[in-house]
Amino acid sequence: MSLFALVTLAEGVFAAEKSAFDKPMMEAYLRHQFMLPMNLKVIVGDPKASEVAGLMAVDITVTDGKNMNQQVQFLVSKDGKKILQSKVLDIRESPFAGDLKLLKTEGAPVAGPPAAPVTLVVFSDFQCQFCKEEAKTLRANLEKSYPTEVKLVFKTFPLEQIHPWAKTAAIIGQCVHRLNQGAFWQFHDWIFDQQGQISPENVKPKSLEFANGHGVDGLQLTQCIEGKLTEKEVEKSEGEARALQINQTPTLFVNGRRLVGNVPWEQLKQVIDYELDYSKKTQAAKKDDACCEVKLAIPVK
Repeated sequence: MSLFALVTLAEGVFAAEKSAFDKPMMEAYLRHQFMLPMNLKVIVGDPKASEVAGLMAVDITVTDGKNMNQQVQFLVSKDGKKILQSKVLDIRESPFAGDLKLLKTEGAPVAGPPAAPVTLVVFSDFQCQFCKEEAKTLRANLEKSYPTEVKLVFKTFPLEQIHPWAKTAAIIGQCVHRLNQGAFWQFHDWIFDQQGQISPENVKPKSLEFANGHGVDGLQLTQCIEGKLTEKEVEKSEGEARALQINQTPTLFVNGRRLVGNVPWEQLKQVIDYELDYSKKTQAAKKDDACCEVKLAIPVK
């Protein structure tokens, strides 16, 4: 082979490798598709192996450098020309396995029996009007309709960019939970009821007024609030919400099944009933599989 042919071949290989995946082209395409303004930074990750043969996985992060940080994964063809935004599901696992792995409930406020067959996790914001309505729905109906079947877990996700006192309230809520777990749900109900009267200036003194009548030590609560002793807990919950790609509150998970927004009770009840029925059938199937065992009658000496 001539030197000219070798150079031409090398240039062709280099061009093919360069065009296989073009980060600036990917960024420009996504900005156009989703109308992303230039004040948002789009970070295109390096392609990596995916669970689907023949496709690469590329993580895209959209951030404002402060509060907003959303990550989405795309599947990309080897030639870099085709992209697919979709979840990869394994039929041997729960269809919600990916979210279930990211849902962390340890240490979070819980209402209901710990061993309930259905776990309802809600990501909420104390300053969010829709969260207030959903909270009322959950508190008015869950315990009454499912006293032993459903466990409610509260996860805080204050949207600071639009709700100026939400994170402070979240920190206070976690302080109340730390000092008196039984008082947390009273605080939860109270602060949603007081939502219209609370401001960035009065959220702390009003919360201390609440503490005085609900078995929470005012001095300890003040120290917890002023020292922001639960801020890391709140930020951890925020990080979990972002990992789950939550961008709206309230967002609910019923045994991992995602429901976004203010879900009417009738719709939520249908989902819970379905999950309860599914849980019963699954447990029955496991018992059937384990019920029959053949053993040889070998005497033991």
